[in-house]
Order: sequence, then C-alpha cells, then structure tokens
Amino acid sequence: MTHSETLPWLVGGGDTGNAIRKYDWTNNPVGFPANWPESLRTLVGVMLSSKQPMFLAWGEERRMFYNDGYAEMLQSRHPAAMGERLDVVWSDIMDDVGPLIEDCYRGKPTYMDDIVLYMTRQGEPTETHFAFAYTPVLAVDGSVIGVFCTTTETTERVKAERARAHAEQERVLLDRKLLAAAEGERDRLFEMSRDLFGVATFDGMLKTINPAWSRQLERSHEALLATPFAEIIHPDDLPTTGDTVAALQSGKPVHQFLVRLLKADGTAVPFAWSAVPDPTPGSNSFYTVGRDISEQVAAEADLKIAQDALRQAQKMESIGQLTGGIAHDFNNLLGGISGSLEMLQKRLSQGRYTEVDKYIDGAQGAAKRAAALTHRLLAFSRRQTLDPKPTDVKILVDGLSDLVARTVGPQIEMKVIAPDDLWLTLVDPNQLENALLNLCINARDAMPDGGKLSIELSNHTFRGRAATERSLSPGNYLSVCVIDTGSGMTDEVRARAVDPFFTTKPLGQGTGLGLSMIYGFVSQSGGQIRIDSEVGKGTTICLYLPRFEGECEIDDAVETGPSVAIKGKETVLVIDDEPSIRMLAVDVLEELGYRTLEAGDGPSGLTILQQFPEVELLVTDVGLPGGMNGRQVADAARAVKPSLKVLFITGYAETSVWKEGSPEKGMQVLTKPFSVDSLTQKVGELLDR
Repeated sequence: MTHSETLPWLVGGGDTGNAIRKYDWTNNPVGFPANWPESLRTLVGVMLSSKQPMFLAWGEERRMFYNDGYAEMLQSRHPAAMGERLDVVWSDIMDDVGPLIEDCYRGKPTYMDDIVLYMTRQGEPTETHFAFAYTPVLAVDGSVIGVFCTTTETTERVKAERARAHAEQERVLLDRKLLAAAEGERDRLFEMSRDLFGVATFDGMLKTINPAWSRQLERSHEALLATPFAEIIHPDDLPTTGDTVAALQSGKPVHQFLVRLLKADGTAVPFAWSAVPDPTPGSNSFYTVGRDISEQVAAEADLKIAQDALRQAQKMESIGQLTGGIAHDFNNLLGGISGSLEMLQKRLSQGRYTEVDKYIDGAQGAAKRAAALTHRLLAFSRRQTLDPKPTDVKILVDGLSDLVARTVGPQIEMKVIAPDDLWLTLVDPNQLENALLNLCINARDAMPDGGKLSIELSNHTFRGRAATERSLSPGNYLSVCVIDTGSGMTDEVRARAVDPFFTTKPLGQGTGLGLSMIYGFVSQSGGQIRIDSEVGKGTTICLYLPRFEGECEIDDAVETGPSVAIKGKETVLVIDDEPSIRMLAVDVLEELGYRTLEAGDGPSGLTILQQFPEVELLVTDVGLPGGMNGRQVADAARAVKPSLKVLFITGYAETSVWKEGSPEKGMQVLTKPFSVDSLTQKVGELLDR
C-alpha cells in the first residue's frame, strides 16, 4: 500500500519528503507518522509543499523536521538531521539561537531581519547571515509543543551591502580631489546594484534610472523613461503612491513604503521604497530607491498559510475533544434509558407490575439529565430558545437569595448589594436564575473552608475604550457580579474557563459546561461575561446585560412550577414533523377534552387552518419541512384570524421566534423536550384556563 493511501498528507516534498518516509520512527519519541497529532501533520504537509526554507522543532526533545529549501542550508548535516534533536544538529550555534528557541517555547514569537551565526561549513567556522521568524506552536490546552520557523539565508546580500557601505564610507572620507577620482567607481556601483535607483519628477515621469530597473522589470531603458510611472505601478498601489508624492512635494522624506511595479508581462513585483525630495530650490524632482522584497513577502505568505492551517488543525482537535465529551455523557444517559425500558418491557411480560416504577423513574431521570445536557450545549452555542421578558433583576435576586443561602451553607457569609434605581433588562428570567445559582455554587466550591459571597447589581454606561475592553457595543448595561473570596484561578484556567467540557473538578464531579452555558446565554441575550481572578484572593464574574429602555409590566416572580389546566372544549391544531411528538401532544390535549387536528408540515397545517376556522389554538414546531416554518404559518394564520393563540414548540433556536425580541400577545414558547405538565400549563394560560 502506498503512502498516498496510508498517509495522504505525507506525499511529495522532494528529498526531505523521502527522508521522512524512509526514516525508522520506531525508537523516535515523535512516533510513527500515522499516530502524529493533526497539528504536526498539518505543519509537515505545509513545509513539504513550500519552496521557502522552513523547519519545525517538535516536542520536549525538539526533534527536527524540514523541507528541501532548508536542506540546502544544512548542507552536509542533511539527511542525518531529520528527526534528530535541534541542539545536536546545530550544536555549533546553540549559544546564539538557543535563547531565542527557549523564548519561543515560553510563548514569545521572534522575528529578526538579520542574525549573525558562525556556522561550521566545509570544516571551517564561517560567518553566515539569516532573516527568520520563530513562531510558537500551541497545543489544544494552550501549552507550547513546538517552534515553527521560516528563514532565508542573506549572507551574500549582507556581503554586497557591506561592500556598498564600505565604498560609501570611503567616499565620505576622501577629500574632493580623491572624490572626483572615485566618480567612476561610484558610477560602477550605481550600474551594478540590484536595487532600483532613480530620479523622478512630480509630473509623473522617470528622469534617471540605473540598469536594475530594466533587469527587474524586463522593460527597456528607453521605454521606462518614456512611460509615466503610474502605468507601471500596480493599480491597487496608486493611492499609496499619490500620498507619498504629496508628502514629498511638502518637503518630507518618506521611508519604507510598499509599492508593487509591473513587469512587461503584467507580473507584479513588490518593492520597499524610500524617497527624498531634491533640496535644490525650484526643483521638480525627487530621489528614490527600491529594494525587491519578493522573498520576504513569500516567506510571510507561507508563514500565514502555516498559521492558518495550524489554527484549523487545533480547531478540529478541539471539536474532537468536544464531541468525545458529548458522546461519553450521552452514552451513559442512553444506557440508562434503553436499559430501563428493556427491563420495564421484561417485567410487564412477566406480570411483575410492582417492580416497574423504579425502571420508569430511572428512564425519566436519565431523559431529564439528557435534556439538561442538550440545553447546556445549546446555551454554549448560543442556539437555545430563550423566553426574554423585561426583568427587574433586584426582585429576581431577592427571591433567589434564600435558596442561594441554603445552598452555600452557613459557613459562607452572603450579601446582596443593589441600588434602588436599578435599570431593567430584557432577559429570560429562568435562565438568569439558573446562571446565578450556578455561579454561586462554583463560588461555594472555591471556598471549602468558608468565606464571603456577594451578589452586586449596578448600572453602567460604556463608551469608547471601556466598551471595547469588555467586547461590548457602546450603550447602557446592567451588571450582575458574583464575587467570592475563594481559591481563585490561574491565568491558564481563567483563559479556558468558558471552554466546553473544561473543568478543574475531579472526574465525575462536573461536566465542564456550567460557565460555557452561562457565556452562551449572556452572549445570546446581547451581553458579555467578564472574569477577574487571582490565585488565593478570589474571583469576580460579571454578567453585563443590555438595559431595557421600553415601558412594560414587570412580573414580581419567576414561575417555579407548572399548574394543571382546567379541561376545555376548544379546537387545537398540532403541527410537528416528528410523529412521536405529535402523538404525545394530541393524546395530552384530547385527554384534557380538547378537539384536536394534526399536520406534519407547514403547508398542510395552513390548509387545515383555512378549512377549520374554529381552531382557537395553534401548537406548532418552529422548524418544519415543506418550505414554511412555524413562525410563517402562525403569521399567515393570524393575518386571517388575529385572535388565534399560538404555542411554539422548539428544541433549537434556528430562527428568531420573536420579531421584536420579546413574546407577542397571545403567543408563548415551549422548549423540547417538554413534560406533560408543562404543555398542560402553557395551553391553559393561552386559553385563559
């Protein structure tokens, strides 16, 4: 079987690709390529496909990988350097590059235009020069697992620059007589330089140019002098050129600006330019010099590609970690449900009816935990169905404080701080209660020996920098802060605190979804979360929620449980594409005495509504097949019958249920999976039972 079949990412790459494939990885700490992590595979693939010299130091032992471009720099050290430790390969220059590598492993990237290395070549210490960029390679947990380097040897260019600088220094030191004698040497340097020297006019023409213009742009000397230089500049760089010429005309020199020139075939070549105006009074000219930076631009592009590929690889590793956590928890819950149902079926067939309750309780308990896990995942992804209402958070916290006090225990001193003029916010009060309770429980766990817990509410107006620092749009916000004097978090833990399935609690004592759920809920509500913490000094977690500016009636308390609806006789239409959900809703409603109709998609439901104008309540899923969602069906039906009551049932906020962000009159929402009592309560409320 070929490498393209077994290791599709390890194909090609010239000599170095062959070196990797032929290498015996059996005893190397990196391991066999088939078992390499995704990030290592990605970076090796990027290197092998690039002509830019690159190397990668991987793992604690900093094992080397590199491409053909870098192999030329290694010379006789290749191919023995492949898979070898970096400090062994470059033992002769580790005093120079070692500290830079250490900085990179501590997370500090490094870029240098020029570093001098005395490297052993042909058995002799040789002065060499390199331009390079060191970039830390991060693991999923944020630690540094390697160093990625793009580099270019600049030894010959440095020698040429030294020669030019030396010649320039000699010209400065010579007296006028000697300077006159050296005119021929200066002209020869002007003729031989790879840089583009020129004199141009503010009218847009070149007056004097050296031969490098013709060599680099593949245009004749005569054509360049006869062509307005705007015609050989890349169109996208004309604004930059215009700004530069305006600055020169005002007497200001301009340095290191990027303008691309076009070859005769239209190929764009990037140059870094410097220009100064001619100081002669009345002059209409300026002097300019440009250096070809194609290699540097290519290196930066390759580095960006590598960084993008690495981020994608790390993203895929994070997704794998997330899905693994979900699969683990759901397999446990599904095992409880399916096992309980199997035992229930067996006991019923045996006639052992007295033993069925525990299996029913087991299945229901696992189903509720699965629903809670799903809701947390939807909250993290900002796709849960919210029921926002204008809320007085002070009233909500006052009603919750007794429960919090009982939950955290007597060893923790608790207090609530809130101004009398606290603003309202538009939020799902039940979700906010859950978030606050979760934060207080986390605070309790951080203070096993007791401490102080505060819930502080306040009004804030954030503008400019204050809004930017909190990742908020400028405006008015209500803050809800939970403050504890507990153990605090390290910087690493704080940075990952809202990641899904990340937890510092022992295995089995936390899903790691608490803070990620709160983060998702607050973000979906238009707000933001901020965490400030210091080890040994406690933690402050603030929820910033947008101020509600409208006028409305405020509920004094959040509903704490369902009530049983009185039986009715109205006609109810149930629309849901899931037969089991539709069957459950119809059975519940018929048991309550309602006349029921049912449909499996939007168009069919709308047809039934047109045929049966006596329908008083529409119970519909939001996401429906057939080209019409539940919201569209409700709008079309209410256009004909404005008094129609609507109960939306949804398990995923695919689209916004509410047009203005809050429930409309005669409409409510019920989240899947729902209990029989919840459905009964909602129907009763809508039909005024």
